[in-house]
Order: sequence, then C-alpha cells, then structure tokens
Amino acid sequence: MAAKLSERVIESVLVANRGEIAVRVIRACRESGVRSVAVYGDGDEQAMHVELAADAWRIPDGEGLPYLRSQALIEVAKQSGADAIHPGYGFLSENGDFAEAVEASGLIFIGPDASTIRAMGDKVAARRIATEAGVGPVPGSDGPVKTIDDARIEAERIGYPIAVKASGGGGGRGFRVARSDSELEGAFSGSKGEAERYFANPAVYLERYLEHPRHIEAQVFGDAHGTVIAMGERDCSIQRRHQKLVEEAPSPAVTPEVRARLLEASEALARRVGYVGAGTIEYLLDEDGSFFFLEMNTRIQVEHTVTEMVTGIDLVKEQLRVAQGSPLSFGSEVRETRGWAVECRINAEDPGRDFAPMPGMITAYREPAGFGVRVDSAISPGATINERYDSMIAKLVTWGRDRSEALARMDRCLRDYQIEGVPTTIPYHLAALREESFVRQGATTTFVADHPELIPPPFAGEARQGEPVPEAERMVIEVNGRRFDVAVHGTGTLQASAASAKRKRPGRTSGSGQSAPKSTGDNLVSPIQGTVIRVAVEEGASVAAGDVICVVEAMKMENELSAHKAGVVSSLTVEVGGSVKVGDVVATITGE
Repeated sequence: MAAKLSERVIESVLVANRGEIAVRVIRACRESGVRSVAVYGDGDEQAMHVELAADAWRIPDGEGLPYLRSQALIEVAKQSGADAIHPGYGFLSENGDFAEAVEASGLIFIGPDASTIRAMGDKVAARRIATEAGVGPVPGSDGPVKTIDDARIEAERIGYPIAVKASGGGGGRGFRVARSDSELEGAFSGSKGEAERYFANPAVYLERYLEHPRHIEAQVFGDAHGTVIAMGERDCSIQRRHQKLVEEAPSPAVTPEVRARLLEASEALARRVGYVGAGTIEYLLDEDGSFFFLEMNTRIQVEHTVTEMVTGIDLVKEQLRVAQGSPLSFGSEVRETRGWAVECRINAEDPGRDFAPMPGMITAYREPAGFGVRVDSAISPGATINERYDSMIAKLVTWGRDRSEALARMDRCLRDYQIEGVPTTIPYHLAALREESFVRQGATTTFVADHPELIPPPFAGEARQGEPVPEAERMVIEVNGRRFDVAVHGTGTLQASAASAKRKRPGRTSGSGQSAPKSTGDNLVSPIQGTVIRVAVEEGASVAAGDVICVVEAMKMENELSAHKAGVVSSLTVEVGGSVKVGDVVATITGE
C-alpha cells in the first residue's frame, strides 16, 4: 500500500465544500504549489472561495444541497483536470460511499479510506472497536435500538439520564437527552427523525448521559507507513445544542498523567483501524480523571486551528502530503505544545433567543488583528449568511504564552470585531470568557445551562436581508474567433445594489432599532426564519405555556417554537415543508 501511495502525485485539488473551510484548503494548496478548483451552487457565485481558487465550476443541478451531489462533484473534478478531492468538513467528508467512488474514479480522496470512514462513522461499530482497542466507551446499548419498547428496557439497564444518539451521525445531530422514562419517547422519536433527515440513517443507540463532564478530544494523524501520532488534546466543553462555541488547547483540566494516558489510548485506537490522515477522537472526561470514548471524526475538524497554533503544524498541508504517500513531517515532539490557544466560533445567532440562527446580509465587517491573532472566515461586507447552510461567520483564534494571555487577547479581539447586519454570538463570548469559574478552571459541558445570567438580551432589531440573487444574463462572446455561450453573474441588479450600499453606510446593529418580534396577545410569532420540519399540535388542541407548537429548521439547527401562553390552538398557519420569516404568526392561541 505504501509503495502504491508513494507514486501518487497531486497537482490539482477540487475542494468539495464552501465557506471558511474551502478558503482554508485553497490557501494551503497555494502554499503547496497545488492548483485549486472551487465548486459552487446557487447564491455562492461570488463567494470568497470561488474568487480565491485558480478555477471554479458550478455544481450541476440535482436534488438536495449542491455540495451533497457526490456524482456531480466527481464529474466536475474529472472535467476540471483535478487529481484529488478534499472534502473539508461536514457535507460529504465522512461519507464512505463518496470516498470509495472518488478512488474508483481514479481520483485521490484526501482523507482516510472508505472502510475506515464506515467503521468509525457507524457509532455503534466504533464503540466496539474502541473497546477492543482498550478505550472504554460510556456505558450504553450494544447496538442500535429499534423500538421505544426496546429503548425502555435498555434505559432501565443503563440508568437515567440517557443520551439517545444517531448511529450514523455526529456534530450534535440526532442527539437527545431523556432524564426520566416520561421523556424517553420524545427523545427517541426526535433523535430518529433528525438522524433520518441528516444522515439518511434512522438508527439510534443509547448511552449513559454524564451530568458534568468535560468534552475533550485528541488530534491524531497517521500516514501510509504505519506511523500514528496523537498531537495533543483540545477542550471543547462550552456548547449549545451539543455543538461547540469555544475550544482551547491544551485543556486546563487535563493533568500530565491524564494526558499521557489519553494520547496513548488515542494512538492505540487509530492504529487499530490503520488510520491514515487527520482525525479526531472525542472523549468525555469525568471529574475523577477517568475518560470515556465518544466517537471518532474521520476528517479535519472545525477547531483544528488551536492545535495548529500550539504545535506550529499546518494540518491541511499535512493532509496533502500524506495523501500523496509521504511520511508525516513531524514526530512525537509535537506533544510538547507551545503556549495556549483559544477559538471562538462567531456565528450569526441570537444568544438571547436560545442561540436561534439569524441569516441575513453582513452590512459592515472588520476583523481584529495583531500579534497572536488569527481569523478564518470567508466573509466581506455585503456577504449573505445563507439560511441553507451553517450559521458560522468566522473562527476567531488567539494565542498566548499562557492561558491568561490567550484569554486577554481574545477579550480584546472580541471587542475589536465589527460585524453589522446580523446578530452574533460575540456578546455571549465576551460574558462567558470573563466568568470567574471559566477563567479559573475552564468549563464543563453544562456551562451554558449552568450560567443563564451570561445570556445577553435578545437582539434589538431584525437581521438585514440580502437582495435577491438575480438570474444570470446569457451572452454570446467570441475569443480569438471561437464562439462561447456564457452566463454572466453580478451585473445589473447587483451593481445597482452595490452602488446603493456605498452611498448609505448602515448604522451599528448594536444600537437602537426595532424591538425583537415578541408573541403577545393570542398570536405566537416566529423569532427566526427557516423551514417547518414538524408540527406538534393540531387546531383545537389545548396547550400549556411552554408546549412545543412546531419545530423550525434554520441553518442546520432545529428550533422548537413553544406556546407563549396556555389555551386552545384556534388556528395554525404553518405546515411541514413551509417557510416562516421573523415575525410571522405561527399559531393563534385563545383562552380555554
């Protein structure tokens, strides 16, 4: 296998992703002397990753999100002359079928092989492999749980609280918690439904839910010559909806003794599956120093940046090297990390409304700068946060000689960051990173729920909506006598819009504006824009305040809209598959 890989040369990479990770990969390609090919779908014609790449191709029309059209992406890669495909994170990055199809087409998949992705992507199988490697998982079911009756039997054996988790998922999708038997059915059905929507696999399993653990993960890297190195740990405990908000490396909770055991266990597990490429093994760390295997992510991680900052290793460039059969460019010395790094995920969300996603147009944008500061983003003034995709605007990373310096630098950068047009998580980050217990010892995974006083008031205003993207203009042009039929984007309406934006500088969104939409009287209004994926009640139903009326998906997150008062649902204005905007009336609830 090593001999075969040593002959592989990558001269051109198709980046099968969008946003900041596509920009990150394109920059690594540039530095490596590798030609980059971007792909794009509707609304991304003028995105930063498209502009930075050496070449860019529209993803052919088809069903679903364009960045999930695997066969279309492979065809574009071949047409563009690419040698390899880098999947980034999310989308198809942990899809074994895609990795297999890429290699079968004669291209190189920049990541582990399909069998490894499948083995570790199936969370139930991964638990078995971890056990065989001597890395104990959290106590749970031995396999998928098919029915609610089976789930009740398993829950009694394991003990409450119970985590119901998608077998084929990750990233917080298909994750529900039941603290008692009365909550189990709702958690079970909710997890299965989300797993089916996101992973086309409704299988779920059960785990014991630890109440106050830390979320610790180890960065591992393997090459085709049998070398596997665990590069150090990251602490990702501050989360909302089981998705990370703040990450740091190293962890303030990991002692040298625990670190040695954690990294040795991580290397043993990666060797067990013959791991090649960048991967992350996630654990729950208990207060007594014991740790339990959660899952392995067979891709580059969002928070790889903090590991890069404390090791000095460019992980994406290393992926390019390893994919060509080269040995790792570093050894176990990377465990001796240098300084401290902290990352804040800057998202277009309203923390005051339970971190509801708020897509819209960025009307003004200025990144912080200075020594020890890094910003990974794909945003510029006028860019739109698309409701079809993730809510992330940027990853803000700071480095310091120690934790206190890194945190002080992060505080300064958060205050320097200017983002207007949409609400962001910056106010929450500022409050959280100054909280006394976090400054002293870090956080557990219940930090957000344990400190409601840190949640800022709801955003006072409405997210600025971007101009509709006009249809492309069809033109016929001649180049050296050869006729081309082309589509031209960004003319007409967009130029007029840009000119208008230059004439009128928007005011700061942190200032006064229209008050946030509130449910008053009989009308329940939506605080977010998105798509209705579930309606929990029927007209005529009696509800109590707090009962779920419907679930709205916005920017890959599920948001429950609950009754603002007790009464009878006299009318429902939403249906599954329909769209709602901020301020739309969802239901009318009258007195019983």
